[in-house]
Formats: sequence, C-alpha cells, structure tokens
Amino acid sequence: MSPARLETFADGVFAIAATLLILNVEVPELGEHSLAHELVRLWPAYVGYAVSFLTIGIIWVNHHTVLRQLRGVDRIFLFINVIFLLCIAFIPFPTRLLATYVRTGDGRAAAVAYGVTLTATAIFFNLMWRYAIGDGGRLLRSDADRREVDGITRSYRPGVPMYAGATVVGIFQAEIAAALFAAIALFYVASSSFFGRDEVVP
Repeated sequence: MSPARLETFADGVFAIAATLLILNVEVPELGEHSLAHELVRLWPAYVGYAVSFLTIGIIWVNHHTVLRQLRGVDRIFLFINVIFLLCIAFIPFPTRLLATYVRTGDGRAAAVAYGVTLTATAIFFNLMWRYAIGDGGRLLRSDADRREVDGITRSYRPGVPMYAGATVVGIFQAEIAAALFAAIALFYVASSSFFGRDEVVP
C-alpha cells in the first residue's frame, strides 16, 4: 500500500486535533469584572492552545518526514499509526485540563494527564519508525540515504524520556511541568527553523 493514502488520513486527524484546540479558549462571561480583565485571566488557555498547536505541528512535520522515507506500508505499520493518531486526536482534552486546573490544587493531576498523553504519542511515533526501519529496513525506499535514516533515528530518540521527565515533574509541581512542555515545543520549533532540521523529536 502506498504511504499517500495513510498520509491523507493522518493529515485529516492532525487538522481536526489542531482545530479542536481553539475550543478550549472560551468567550468569558462578564460579571463584576471588565472584559479586558476576563481576557487576561484566560492566559492559561492561550498558552495551552499555542503549546499544543506547536506540538501537533511538530509531530505532523515529523510524520511527513517518516512517510517520505518509505516505499510502502503494511498492516502492522497501519495499526501502529492508528494508535498513534488516537493519541494525537486526544491531545485537546488534556490541554483543556491543564489550562483549566494548572493554578489549582488539581493542577498536578492535569499536568500528569497531559504528560502521559504526549509521552504515549512519542512512544508510538518511535515504535512506528523503529518498525519501518527494522529487519534491514523492511519499509524503507531502496534509495533511502542511510545517513539520513540514522540521523532521523538519533533525533527521535530523546522524545520519550524528555516528555516522561516533564511528566514526573508534574507529579510534584504542575506549573513547572507546564513550562517544561512549552520549552520542549519551543526548542524543537527553533531547532527546525534555525538549523534547517526536518528530523525533530516528536
């Protein structure tokens, strides 16, 4: 099966997940405070939207990079992608949890939920790539550049421990964990933009 059909389906999931994020930013109801005050009070929702949108965007770029290296896909690869895309579609939910509760006593639970989601996403992304290149490159194009393949493998490797580490921090301090998630997203965007890297960690 050609990767093109999978890429079309995946693009739709990415687009829907990214679009759903804006629903976490609700129009405030005015009470005793002004609209300007209420808009400022919603800053966690704005930050959550931006961080998760950038994260989904980074993963979308990386997914395209992976599929560009493949000559085709098989059923196992497709099912790994289904679970991976399930994680992508789920991201708006923990994003809203974290934006809503980060400054409350329930912030740690929200940070862990967000972190577990991103860690699981990174795990299945890496599993997808590892399966594609395993057994002597079972799904790779015949003309795939081995140096580029090795570079992709190295660049994807830190994703799981970085997200898992931020998740562990979330068990103790939600706001620091949220800042770490934002820093991870900004770092990968900067790496891709300034150093011309297509292979950024998911």
